[in-house]
Parts: sequence; C-alpha cells; structure tokens
Amino acid sequence: MKIICIGRNYAEHAKELGNEIPENPVIFMKPDTAVLKKGSDFYIPEFSQDVHYELEVVLKISKGGKYIQEDKAANYFEEIGLGIDFTARDLQSQLKAKGLPWELAKGFDGSAVLSEFYKKADFDMKNLNFSLVKNKEEVQNGNTSMMIFPPEKIIAFVSQYFTLKTGDLIFTGTPKGVGKVSENDILEGFLEGKKVFDLRIQ
Repeated sequence: MKIICIGRNYAEHAKELGNEIPENPVIFMKPDTAVLKKGSDFYIPEFSQDVHYELEVVLKISKGGKYIQEDKAANYFEEIGLGIDFTARDLQSQLKAKGLPWELAKGFDGSAVLSEFYKKADFDMKNLNFSLVKNKEEVQNGNTSMMIFPPEKIIAFVSQYFTLKTGDLIFTGTPKGVGKVSENDILEGFLEGKKVFDLRIQ
C-alpha cells in the first residue's frame, strides 16, 4: 500500500503558509508505518515541538492503473474517508530551508490518521463538506469545490509517475486553518456533519 499525499491543494492554505499556488499537484509520500492504529492516541514525537494537524479527504484506489486519463479517473476509486496528515512543522521548515525532502516531517510513525471508508456514490464529490473540531471548537472547514486539483486530475497526474494499485491511498490536501496540537487535545473529524473519527493527543 502506498500513501500518496497532495500538498498545497487549497489556495487559502497555501497562502497561510506563504507558499505559491502550484501549477501541478505537489506530491509527497508517507510509508505504510505512518498509519495510526484505529482507536489509538497520537503521541507527539520527541523530535518536534510544533506538530500541526491537517485534515484531508482521502481516496482509496479500487483498481490498478497507469497513465489513467482524467475523464476515466473517477472509475479508479469507489470509497472515500477522512484523514489527518500530521506534520512536524518545525522540522519541515528546517528541511525546506536546506532544500531537503519533507519525509522526516511528514512520514513519521502515526502521522497518518484514517477514518473508516465510505461509498463515494453516497456523496457529491464536487461539493463535499468536511471539518475538524479541536477541543469542541471548529478549526478547519473545507469543501471539495475549493480544491485546486480535483480527485480526477490528481489520479491522472499521479499515475503518470506511479502505477496505482488497489488499496493505495491518496490524501488530497488540506484547507486553511491548520494549527498546533498539544497534549490532551481532542480532535474530531466530520464528513457531511457526521463524526467519522476522534482521537486524543498525548
């Protein structure tokens, strides 16, 4: 299983981090060991003092493909979920300043939270609402209509470089409102108003 992540896919999030709006999807990856075991707390790693939450819609690839055409890409995923791309922002900033890859800041153990997956057919993928609540206060609120690159374009682009296989996951980017987590925070993810995950920060 590959975990492919899209960076800077919401214009307001790119702006809040001082990044340019990309011309093509920004790609990075997480290893499968990044997946946080369901029901587990998230432990802030000892190498970071500034871990941020980033709530994202996640696509689960349902059949393999290479060089997938954008007009056929919707046929390659049948389920969606929500996830958090935890990011060691201080470490990421250090790596970026040196022109180095981000993986240490993005791919560490437990850095990928996943909800259960749900049938795509039950949702309007062009107008899908999702949100993150931290300690009973909403901190992120996104809609897929705000994506710079929609799922079909992401799948077509990614498949030019990586063969997609059944079970691969694509994190599609986070809207504005990212922020730091602290010990004892409670995070809750909502998909069209339904709570689909919660976890405690340790």
